[in-house]
Order: sequence, then C-alpha cells, then structure tokens
Amino acid sequence: QLQPVESGGGVVQSGGSLRLSCAVDGFSLDGYAIGWFRQGPGKEREGIACKNYGDGMVYYEDSVDGRFRISRDVSKTKVYLQMNDLNPDDTAVYICAIGGRNNVVLPWNCDRGGWRYWGQGTQVTVSS
Repeated sequence: QLQPVESGGGVVQSGGSLRLSCAVDGFSLDGYAIGWFRQGPGKEREGIACKNYGDGMVYYEDSVDGRFRISRDVSKTKVYLQMNDLNPDDTAVYICAIGGRNNVVLPWNCDRGGWRYWGQGTQVTVSS
C-alpha cells in the first residue's frame, strides 16, 4: 500500500505563492499519473492539476490554469505543485493522489487517472 505524503502547505497572503510536494518514501513515481486535488470548506473535492507521466498529458482546472503548475524533481521521486497568485478561494486541503502507470488515457483530465492511493492532505490558507 503506497502512502503519498504531502508537504509545503501553510498560510499565505493573497497574491503570494506556495510550492507543495508529494512523495512516497523510497518510491519512484516515474510513469505514474499524479493528481492534485483540493477540498475547500463546505465544498466537494475537486481535481485541479493532474499529470499522466506515462504519456506526458497534463490537465489544469480552469480556475488554476496559468497560476498553478505540476513539475517533478530529477530523481522522479517527488512531484510538486507550484501555486502562484493565490487568492482566498484557493483556501483548501490539498491532496496528492497516485494513479495508473504507463497508461495512455485520452482525453486526459482529473477524472481519468484511476486514482489508487491518496495522501492525507496539507492545509493551504490564503488570507485577504
């Protein structure tokens, strides 16, 4: 059972930036689908940024497109979510998920990752 662990959350002022990390101890994420989801107060969980490292396809939800970006470290053991120009609507628990490996899924979006393993989440709070 893989357990993704998120880190990097915190409190930031509106307009600020944070970088979240997702890793599984000692495990390579090469070829896997990685998704970032969030659940705000009183809201349902939503997929906001998902990348299929099996074929390179990436999806960003409209509200974060252009502000958030998924990347990976050179060792392929950590995936990051760079979040820029944050606003209070971005306040949520951010959760990393790991899906299928070396799959080609078209069209690609956060509903199609075959998510199998979920982290506990990290809180992001944006103050106005």
